[in-house]
Formats: sequence, structure tokens, C-alpha cells
Amino acid sequence: MNRFLMSTALACLLAVPAAAATVAEGDELADTQEYNFWLLDAIKTVDPQKNTDVEGSDVIRNLFEGLMNEDAKGAMVPGVASDYAVSDDGLTYTFTLRPEAKWSNGDPVTAGDFVYAWQRLADPATASEYAWYIELMNVVNASEVVAGDKPKEELGVKAVDDHTLEVTLTKPTPYFVKMLGHSSTFPNNQKVIEEFGDNWTQPGNIVGNGAYVLTGHNLGVDITMEKNPEYWEADNVVLTKLTGITVNDQNVGLTRYQAGELDRLQIPAGQYPRLKEEFPDEAVSLPYSCSYAYIVNLSDKGPESLKDVNVRRALALALDRDIIVDQVLQGGQRPAYNWTHWAIEGFEMPDIPMASMTQADRTAEAKKLLEEAGYTPDNPLNLTLNYNTSEDHKKIAVVAQQMWKPLGVNLTLNNMEWKVHTDRMQNQDFELARYAWCADYNEASTFVDYFRSTGKNEGKFSNAEYDQLLQDSVTSENPNDQYKRAEEILATELPLLPIYHYAKVDMIKPYVKGLPRENVMNTWYGKDMYITKH
Repeated sequence: MNRFLMSTALACLLAVPAAAATVAEGDELADTQEYNFWLLDAIKTVDPQKNTDVEGSDVIRNLFEGLMNEDAKGAMVPGVASDYAVSDDGLTYTFTLRPEAKWSNGDPVTAGDFVYAWQRLADPATASEYAWYIELMNVVNASEVVAGDKPKEELGVKAVDDHTLEVTLTKPTPYFVKMLGHSSTFPNNQKVIEEFGDNWTQPGNIVGNGAYVLTGHNLGVDITMEKNPEYWEADNVVLTKLTGITVNDQNVGLTRYQAGELDRLQIPAGQYPRLKEEFPDEAVSLPYSCSYAYIVNLSDKGPESLKDVNVRRALALALDRDIIVDQVLQGGQRPAYNWTHWAIEGFEMPDIPMASMTQADRTAEAKKLLEEAGYTPDNPLNLTLNYNTSEDHKKIAVVAQQMWKPLGVNLTLNNMEWKVHTDRMQNQDFELARYAWCADYNEASTFVDYFRSTGKNEGKFSNAEYDQLLQDSVTSENPNDQYKRAEEILATELPLLPIYHYAKVDMIKPYVKGLPRENVMNTWYGKDMYITKH
């Protein structure tokens, strides 16, 4: 890595102080500083090393704090680390931790807490679904520890002293610092986990180092967090209470939003145009770094019919994404023929032939491919699609069902709650599964790495060229060359059926201040927010 660039990054970090809420001139604070936000599903866990969900990350980001945070535009800014230095060869990062950082029980946050957490993430005994993330970070011995071939103590992370953390990488990784905003890298209080075991995340037991503490969690109903007086910047935290309220039906959620029970809600599919006209100061649509697709189970447990790439191609061709985006969703989403979100920083979209075809030509080719595979309306292909509870997911699934049926595909829709859905995906207990991938950091590798043979990759896609491309991308002068080729392989092999790239389509009360509007990651922190008089 270029030394000048590394030293510039360091200078930027030092120049940008970590900041909590900054009340804008002219804003008058409300007497009650509470924020009620919508959750689609129950929060499976608030364990930083075991969470896999976007909504879980939103909660964990308020209960814990990592080395780095994101600002309102997505730039990395200090968290527990006040600064860092990078060795000339780009392989060693030395983080200086702020001495004022404390756990919610008053214990100091130390470098050893990060070492413990990172070892815990990699340790096979933890059985973290995100253990692969530390491999993507290229931490020394990560792959060997995750595989159980080396003890966790040999992971390339160590506490030089209580306030100095040293991380050693196997290769220079330009986006390494961006990866540190992810919840799986957040610290743990070892003595609390050892005392309470699997119950350490329960209210009353959990000890975090974030701006808030967990005070209530009614699974599938609500989750409550209150201001942490031990947080190092507590004096500048304005919101005193955050409450996540689970509402599976977004139409019910909209009613509750309009009744004042929710301050933020994802707009139900198809309602953005009307709500934008009626409530121009509340309805917003922003680019959001998530992609929506149907994952294909290519494992031995998957259906034989989907092992045929021409069948997968037919299914992908027959999906009229313009109808889904323009008539069903209507919120600024974009049709997707690839995996990586178009707004990811630096990403260069490859040329995907399917994207430039007319829908009539796509449908005609889909029909031909299915007929060649032996499937017609008289001899249909029978498939089951799993999806988690949501009216929006159901609407899209019904549309897909209708688009495929005239071509000889009978699609059974199988709805289940989020935890069951993800558990079944993890165990390859599905044929097609609705899924969305949201960027863990703002760089294209966060998308393409999903389909590595050793990635999260629940459909068990495996392609040697693809794996090698991602291996080569880390040290490439222009990794977009590898990313583009990787996307071309995905578009040819189709281990997924891409459907659309997200927009963040929300109703937000005008008195809520401090939510990011210019960060494609849409990463929010309660500590940066406040409520004005209304």
C-alpha cells in the first residue's frame, strides 16, 4: 500500500474528533428525549459476535462501541480508538485506545477486551455464523483458527498494554479500517460472559461499552435501551431512551406511526408516491447499500432441477424487475441484474447482457430454456420459495409466482418468521430463499465475498476462478477488475436470482434529528441524535 495514502488516512483520523449529538443552531430540544423505531422482526441476539442481522446490528451499535464509528457521510471516525498507526508494509495496525472508555459497570475498556472478542469470533467453539468475517479482514492465522487448526491465542491480535492494540495482517488490506465499524469486531467484557454464559445478553446481566444499556427485551415485541452514564462521551448524548418496536405488518406499522407510536418506519411497498405527496417532509427515499435476491440452494440438499444453470437462467430471465420496482415497490429502488449495490463507493458496474435485453426477449428465452430442460405448463417445474414474514416479501413472491407460472413453473410460497428462515438457510434446508445482503462496509468486496466457497454463501456455490479472483483482489492495484469479473461469473452461473437494489424508503418524523442522509450504509447511532419540540 502507498505509504502516503496510509499517513493521510491517519492524519484524517486524528483531525476528525469523535462527536456525539450536535444540536443545530435554532433547534429547540423537546423535554422528552426518546426515539421509537420500527423493527420488522424479532432481534435474534444482541451478542456482537453472533449477530447476523441488520436490525440486530442497529441495536448492538448502540449497546457497544468498536474501534471505529461512521460519521453522517459514512467516513470512518474514532470510536474507542482515538488514533492508529500503520506500518510501512501495511501489515501492522497499532490502535491507541482512549483511557476514558468504560464498560457500563464502570470497568475500563482495555485492549484485552478486543483481543478476547476477536478470538471469540474466530473460535469454532463460539459457532459464530460471522467467523468468516475475520478471515476477510486478513488477520494473521484467522483461517487456521476458524478451521480449528490453530489455537485462538495464535490469532494476529494482541494487547501491547491496556490502551494499545496491535493487529497483524497477512497482506495489505486497503479497506481494513472500514471493516472495523462492523459489530462482530466490537469488544466483550470477558468476566460477564464467563459469569452468565449464554444468558449474558439478558437485561440486567449484559454489560456494554456503548452509549446505551439494555433495559428490556420482550422477544418479538420490543427492545429498550437507556442512556449509559458510564459512556465516555455521555455528557454529549442527548437521547435518553431508544425503543425498537417489532411490527411484522408494515401497514399496521404505518397506522402506529401516524398515531405517534413510532418515529421512523419503512414505508410499505407501493405507498411511497402517495405518502411523499401527502407528507413531503416525512417521506424519504435514499440509496441504501443492500441487494435483494432469491438465493438458490446448490448444495447436495438442493433440488436436482436447480443444478441446471439453464433452469436458473430461465428463472432469472422471466422476472420482470421493472414491474417489481415500478409497480410493486415504487420507492426509488433499482432493478438488479448483479449482486453489488450500484452506489457502493468505487464500484464499476460490469456489462451484463441480460440487463440490456427487452423483457419480451428475456421471457421468450426463458420459455425456450425451460422447454429444452423438459418443463412446460403441462409438465411443470415444482419449486418452493422460503421467505420471512413481511407483506413486501409476500407481494414480490406472488408476482414472481405469476411471472413464472405461464412458463411451466409452479412456485409454492413458504412463509416463516425470520429466525426459522435464517436457521433453515444456514442448514441448506430450502430450494429458493428470499434474502437481502446489506454491506458490512462501503467497498464492493463485502458483496462479492459472500459467494466465496468459504463465505456466508448459504446456497453453497463454489467456483475456483471466482475464489481466486477474490484472493487476487486484495493485493490488486485496481480490485474493480476482479470484482467486475466476479460479478460476470455470478451473472453467468446464477447462484442467485438478483431482483432489486435497495433504497431506504422511510417515514421519519420531522422532529427526529441526526439520522444520516448521505451515508449509503445508513448506519445510525442514537448518540448522534436528538428530538426537537413538536
